[in-house]
Amino acid sequence: MIISGLQKTTLIDYPGRVAATVFLSGCNFRCPFCYSSELVLPERIKDQPVLSEKYFFDFLRDKVGLLEGIVVCGGEPTLNLDLPDFLKKIKDMGFLVKLDTNGSNPRMLESLIEQKLVDYVAMDVKAPKEKYLDVVKGKIDVNDIERSINILKEGKVDYEFRTTIVPGIHSKEDIINIASWLKPAKRYFLQNFRADKTIDPSFEGVKPYLDSFLLEIKGEIASGFEDCQIR
Repeated sequence: MIISGLQKTTLIDYPGRVAATVFLSGCNFRCPFCYSSELVLPERIKDQPVLSEKYFFDFLRDKVGLLEGIVVCGGEPTLNLDLPDFLKKIKDMGFLVKLDTNGSNPRMLESLIEQKLVDYVAMDVKAPKEKYLDVVKGKIDVNDIERSINILKEGKVDYEFRTTIVPGIHSKEDIINIASWLKPAKRYFLQNFRADKTIDPSFEGVKPYLDSFLLEIKGEIASGFEDCQIR
């Protein structure tokens, strides 16, 4: 496990909680619009400072009673075989855990839920099922994505789905198709793309969709979810 970053306080990454966010390096996706290349590309990862687990857990000990939760994100955290042990240490200190995942490892996800090592899961849904491989540029089984969706919809852990909407990648029809794939579900958030140090530099010049476009989509899909919002 490579810990490449720590945001010591966040009020927005864990809904309703004061939290810290820890960033784990490594990902099996290569989404061209991703703005975390330093956590994804091996040639960028090796140039990043690395935090020791001792540093991280010393930090947590100082925050007991001050922070409510820890957000574990990446990269893709579930690539790490030692993730369950890492999360157990966090839980044993009394913190809630939110996991951000791309859903490509349903076996790990299901195990974490069954062991009660996560309290909230945010899963990024990158594209409609039929376009998934073209968008994520990774060697994955799309059935694993669907399995993770279904695991979360069982309701054994609090969760949300979310999609970053990127001009040139996603059309209105694509988002409606994603929503049809997911619904009925608890939460679905639409996130507007931001052009910032993307893996594919050509996306750094892409202008985000207008808010009115996202509002139009939300109006067509919101009935399929208990909560559907634009971030």
